[in-house]
Amino acid sequence: MARSVVMDTNRIAAFPAFANLPTEELNEFAGEMRELEVEAGATVVRADDYGTAIYLIEAGQADVVNDAGDAITALGPGDTFGEIGLLLTGQRAATVIARTPMRLLSLSGQDFDRIRPQVPEVERALRRLALDRAGQ
Repeated sequence: MARSVVMDTNRIAAFPAFANLPTEELNEFAGEMRELEVEAGATVVRADDYGTAIYLIEAGQADVVNDAGDAITALGPGDTFGEIGLLLTGQRAATVIARTPMRLLSLSGQDFDRIRPQVPEVERALRRLALDRAGQ
């Protein structure tokens, strides 16, 4: 369930990818984030679906799984996912399944596109993550 909450910029700055970014940009980015609670076992994103949001894991654990359903990597607090589909390919690169209950911070692609001119350093940080994960 997604909830609109007043997002504290410090919550975003706690993520390694955003730790050293300008406060003004983090304020803009945080202002558009939504909090999402996910139950254990839920499929958060599915490979090849449209990449319509980015997710930051604030609490809980998830598995990135292959087509056979085998876990290929684990994600936890401080990790992000969804940046490849959002910024590079338009499609999800992997399926992510919640291993435990999770609290995510999410930003839709539509909201990101709207604030993109105000957050160039945030966009660069996300693009670096996407390129690193995509092996480019």
